[in-house]
Amino acid sequence: MHFRGYQDLRSRLVSREITCQQVVEAYLQRIDDHRDDNIFTAVFHDTARQRARELDAKLADGGSVGKLFGMPIAIKDNIAMAGAPLSCASKILEGYESLYDATAIIRLASEDAIFVGRTNMDEFAMGSSNENSAFGPVPNPFDRSRVPGGSSGGSAAAVANDLAMVALGSDTGGSVRQPAGFCNIVGLKPTYGRISRYGLVAFASSFDQIGILSANCDDAALVLQVMAGKDDRDATSSRHEVEDYQERMGGLSLQGLRVGIPSAFFPKDLNPDVASVVRAGLKKMEDAGAELVEIELPESDFAIAAYYILVTAEASSNLARFDGARYGYRSPSSEDLSSMYVNSRTEGFGDEVKRRIMLGTYVLSAGYYDTYYKKAQQVRRVFQDRYREALEKVDVIAGPTSPFPPFGIGDKMDNPLEMYLADVFTVPASIVGMPAVSVPVGFDSLGLPVGIHLICNFFEEGKMLGIARQLQSFCQSVPSN
Repeated sequence: MHFRGYQDLRSRLVSREITCQQVVEAYLQRIDDHRDDNIFTAVFHDTARQRARELDAKLADGGSVGKLFGMPIAIKDNIAMAGAPLSCASKILEGYESLYDATAIIRLASEDAIFVGRTNMDEFAMGSSNENSAFGPVPNPFDRSRVPGGSSGGSAAAVANDLAMVALGSDTGGSVRQPAGFCNIVGLKPTYGRISRYGLVAFASSFDQIGILSANCDDAALVLQVMAGKDDRDATSSRHEVEDYQERMGGLSLQGLRVGIPSAFFPKDLNPDVASVVRAGLKKMEDAGAELVEIELPESDFAIAAYYILVTAEASSNLARFDGARYGYRSPSSEDLSSMYVNSRTEGFGDEVKRRIMLGTYVLSAGYYDTYYKKAQQVRRVFQDRYREALEKVDVIAGPTSPFPPFGIGDKMDNPLEMYLADVFTVPASIVGMPAVSVPVGFDSLGLPVGIHLICNFFEEGKMLGIARQLQSFCQSVPSN
């Protein structure tokens, strides 16, 4: 049972051609068939079936149905859902169950969505390949020897394999967009504050955003519509008016649109296949009436450096709460309070998480705060100013989502700095807090997906998704080989 998108599913449900129970069974069966792919950390067999029965009864009784009636959604394993396991793919949260629902979960459930399970991820969302997981890696849907990207690799693989119609992820520096590019789907990071972070386990609080992974832009816009808006439980959520994203998308034309092409996004060492596919996609935008405008922006390498200073500093503070004292893993080899803290964190956290905690503690320490953390904040402000200036001259900024196609499992695990460069083109939008989306536009010579990354001004998600939808509609959607 497959669908062209949510509107196809909805029309068949509302006309009673099919039932929610049939839809759920089809998705659960596919999830079970893919159990060896390690995509899900938990599958909600019983609760999804119960939810489907309730929604079918609601429709049969003549009740009004929600905007997401019967939509099967997967949830990244760092978003709270009451009574469900919440591990952040870490040993340190082994056995923990969430006590409450995230605001995003509450809003989706209120519109009759169905949650099918939790997806694998890099531990505490720290990684670009989904290899930093206590549950092990997830294979790329297009080549099982390669990574699906990270940290929302499980969510991306779930949508790409049609195990969920939409999946929630979290995006701190590209963790929704980069795996979307690696898995040939749409990955949306909204403006910082557009979606409430209440119930999202914190990595770096001034960067984290719940994002959306879907097969098409229409489904992403619909889910964003439901989740967006002010939340009194999250002081960083915005009161900015939530526009009708689908209406905005429908009224958008590429004719006369100014597309900014930064030279910094096309360096000499950019993978030639990626460069070729992305430039071909940009040419199609130009053929449709858009104007390609060369612009200058600060080098993305500076953003990467500032980003990893700032997020590790915030992570070292946010992850201090995981100490073995209140919940999750506690080391059995502890002799006193101090050794309990040390041993629990040493045994409970993976290598990448410990690396970032130590780096963050270092840059915040006396004597180094001004040299590193303060300087990185100043770089962040420079990027914010430059991107605002650029988007006064163009409608959207475009470039590759990743500097290279999906890489092999294990290829970059011994070189963290090389791994960090996987996010070199996605990090700037996170530094400035602007909305960004990765949209699939083609495949390289090996049949691996390539995505184009679009950035718009604050709260212009509707315009951005409209551009992305048109771009996706006239670009290649299946490998040529």
